[in-house]
Amino acid sequence: MNVVLIFSKKEHDMARITLKGNPIDTVGDLPAKGSQAPDFTLTTQDLEDVSLETYEGKKKILNIVPSLDTGVCAASAKTFDRRADTLKNTVILNISYDLPFAQQRFCSAEGVDNLVTLSAFRSGGFGRDYGVEIINGPMKGLLSRAVVVLDEANRVVYTEQVPEIAQEPDYDAAVAAL
Repeated sequence: MNVVLIFSKKEHDMARITLKGNPIDTVGDLPAKGSQAPDFTLTTQDLEDVSLETYEGKKKILNIVPSLDTGVCAASAKTFDRRADTLKNTVILNISYDLPFAQQRFCSAEGVDNLVTLSAFRSGGFGRDYGVEIINGPMKGLLSRAVVVLDEANRVVYTEQVPEIAQEPDYDAAVAAL
């Protein structure tokens, strides 16, 4: 007798999102509210590697995007950049796989100077650890659009997996969570 085992990923092990209405999935789910945020190593525009410890004692908004070369990603970076001035003891980290050189060009061209752009190009673990790596479809390998807000002790206080990649996040809810 032959036995065939079929393994399938459970629905709760990934997020189902869409790209212009077409379904795509991420590798997992965002960190749970109340949990300790996974540490990371990401790269600044100056090619310096940083971690959560770099921003110790500050509240953090992680604005995670597929690429600053898209209109919606650019809009979210510019919107959070405008709001950064009003947020006390808070750093906004704009995270993508864009190379640091491209992030720097974007910030210079768009006058974005109140948030920190970080690249995951050296760290394949960020997308998996935060559950935001897209695992199928035309954007496979990029990060999904999500927002994760952390308190000063790096506990997760708010998350949003934006359900449609072409949609902007809920800025007001993210800022209110601080």
